[in-house]
Amino acid sequence: MRVLVSGASGIVGRFVVEHLLAHGHEVVAGVRAVTSAPPVLQTSFSRQVKTVPLSLDPAAAAPDFGGIDAFVHAAFQHVPGRYRGGEGDDPEGFRRANLEGSLALFAAARKAGVRRCVFLSSRAVYGRPPDGKLLTEEREPAPESLYGLVKWETEQALAAMDGEDFVTTSVRATGVYGLLPGLPHKWETLARDYLSGRPIADRVGTEIHGDDLAAAILLLLTADASLVAGRSFNASDLLTSHHEILSELQQATTCIHPLPDPADLSGFARMDTMRLRSLGWTPGGTKRLRADIASLADRLASGDALSQTAN
Repeated sequence: MRVLVSGASGIVGRFVVEHLLAHGHEVVAGVRAVTSAPPVLQTSFSRQVKTVPLSLDPAAAAPDFGGIDAFVHAAFQHVPGRYRGGEGDDPEGFRRANLEGSLALFAAARKAGVRRCVFLSSRAVYGRPPDGKLLTEEREPAPESLYGLVKWETEQALAAMDGEDFVTTSVRATGVYGLLPGLPHKWETLARDYLSGRPIADRVGTEIHGDDLAAAILLLLTADASLVAGRSFNASDLLTSHHEILSELQQATTCIHPLPDPADLSGFARMDTMRLRSLGWTPGGTKRLRADIASLADRLASGDALSQTAN
């Protein structure tokens, strides 16, 4: 399968590209349109990957979808380091790029004969549900941020394009963590602060490893069309906290600094993933989190830590 991945140089995009390559698929990387972009990325990925310029400006020329079997749309324009609130002081430009620009890409893909399309949506479409509620895909979205609203509107517009020759799916991802060469880890700044003895407050959230999210996306690209067409799927793995994350870091480093007081996890809404699991998806759970934090500890010890630039 030949797959075009937009946002391929971002964290989620990188995980998707690497997962597709590892499973024998051909990847075309959609990257931000700049005149100096090389035709082949030689260092960003584990092997050479063809690139095409891709813009979220709805008036810009669409990338060449010729010969592409599937399109994974992971590109998103936002203020660096922020998704909620990512519009900064330009909400109109934010909506134009991420809604209208996405729809222009979907239309170009469908016109070119692309058969499958997966859109990277977000948990943010649900807004803030009552404490402790389980978030299922049947729950009516109620976004409370422009970020969540744009994701939800894009989901709906893409589902309306679904058809026999253009099978569309959205994946509602939670927070994404995971170590990648050359990119900052989500919790790198948190880890450095803890190892330096700075006081840290606990924070609770749902998380998924980037490779588990990429595995879900590949599954949605290859599953029987009748099971995924026009549907949305939750993608989440763990309900965790800074206390738990730093506890794993403490064990990996033998650091003696005190951990933050643990917060109450019972009131935080988990995401139900039975719809995705019914297709055969199984994320890595605590074992994968522990291994990832150990790898982060090794990076910090080696002095290769990178500055935090994304959530």
